[in-house]
Amino acid sequence: MTGYRISGAPPGVHVGMPSGTVTLVLALDAPLDLVGADGRHGHFDAVVAGLHAAPAHIRHDGHQHGVQLDLTPAGASVLVGGPAGELSDSSVDLGALLGPDARRLHEQVSQTPDWGKRFDLVTRALFGRVEPRWSPRPEVAHAWRVLVGSKGRAPVRDIAREVGWSPRHLTDQFRREYGHAPKTTARVLRFQESQRLIASGCRLVDAAGRAGYFDQSHLNRDWLDFAGTSPTRWLREDGIAFVQDGPPPSSAG
Repeated sequence: MTGYRISGAPPGVHVGMPSGTVTLVLALDAPLDLVGADGRHGHFDAVVAGLHAAPAHIRHDGHQHGVQLDLTPAGASVLVGGPAGELSDSSVDLGALLGPDARRLHEQVSQTPDWGKRFDLVTRALFGRVEPRWSPRPEVAHAWRVLVGSKGRAPVRDIAREVGWSPRHLTDQFRREYGHAPKTTARVLRFQESQRLIASGCRLVDAAGRAGYFDQSHLNRDWLDFAGTSPTRWLREDGIAFVQDGPPPSSAG
């Protein structure tokens, strides 16, 4: 969970990158102006963006204030009451999942100035009294853990062999749970690792090798697919990327 208050950044568009987490944002001061990965445009006080394999875009005037949660699929399934794949490639108003409780939570967080108390409110409201109603098949959960642990570099055929399934059956079951095929998820996780490396100052050619790409051209192709831009342009133009897409701290950013 990250708390952020950004002021004075150049107005522009922040790229919401594909990743291995479901993103939940409570926007404070002003609604989030979001074009989701599915191309739909909306303004949200509280929004959940599912796992996606295309960029989302947040239009901003240089000022952003809110609370962001990066949820594992298991965490997201607690809110959904079913597989995280039900949210894939979409952005959903939190009210569709929580009903009137979503508006009350937004009002309480908006009226609370202390970050620690804000985080407590969010945690209690979202997870304090909710019992998990869904869990994936053990084989599928294992495949997810292996892909995340290897940062997308574990071969899907090897994972299928580990769980005793054919690659096709694993793909079908994995897509049903997470919304994407395991190979797509592996690509997203490699891309996410390259983003982390590039944001930390790693040279593009080194980031490509360390993230598991064949070469820098391979990395650039995935960036165009998943971010809609090149790494160098992203570094130059996305003025708030390093606040909301950096490693999430446990206190205000």
